[in-house]
Amino acid sequence: MKISVITVCRNSAVTIRDTLASVRDQTHPSVEHIVVDGASTDDTADIVQQHGHVARFVSEPDQGLYDAMNKGIRMATGDVVGILNSDDFYTGPQVLTRVAHALEISGADVLYADLNYVHPHLPHRTIRHWRSGPYRRDQFRFGWMPPHPTFFVRREFYEKLGGYDPHFRLAADYELMLRFLYKHRLSACYLPEVLVHMRTGGISNASLRGRWHANREDRRAWLHNGLRPAFFTLWLKPIRKIPQFFVR
Repeated sequence: MKISVITVCRNSAVTIRDTLASVRDQTHPSVEHIVVDGASTDDTADIVQQHGHVARFVSEPDQGLYDAMNKGIRMATGDVVGILNSDDFYTGPQVLTRVAHALEISGADVLYADLNYVHPHLPHRTIRHWRSGPYRRDQFRFGWMPPHPTFFVRREFYEKLGGYDPHFRLAADYELMLRFLYKHRLSACYLPEVLVHMRTGGISNASLRGRWHANREDRRAWLHNGLRPAFFTLWLKPIRKIPQFFVR
């Protein structure tokens, strides 16, 4: 099973070395690493080009994060596609081997796992632990979603169901997972392990205002797919994050 890992970045010289090294060091025998850079003005491109394992590298202006992800997906040739952004890194060299094994054993269309948010400058210090739990489709109505950097999809479903909708500035990942899992009922496998460390400081969680705008986009994601959330769905989505600060 060939796995394509898409990394999108812009001016990520401070963090991208960890991302690149964590993919380079994977023991899985068939990994394709694609890096899509949004015309960085720092040393990002030089750093990427120093890593010979990168199969495809593009550096050019784009229409934002999700447009760059779609570019990477279109270039991918793997059986399975995962997204690992330039603030994120895999927890160890066996991650993609375990992903491939779980997908082969389960036959699932999609796999997701657990994630740790870590301190931006002390990446071995955990701030939040996101335990996803076993999959049940109706959990989406109770504010559930899996961590996007642990979300692996068989590439054929990007071809059948489409990629990220760039009209969603903050919630295109949520809209895609809602579309794939809830609307189209793809089968999902949960791998109960922490696969990814993500540095804190994402756009949608950086402030209350950012969270408010993301919450509005979450609601639009349901309506965009001809679906209606329960009256409590989008209130529960941020509330579900609170226990993540206390679980280790």
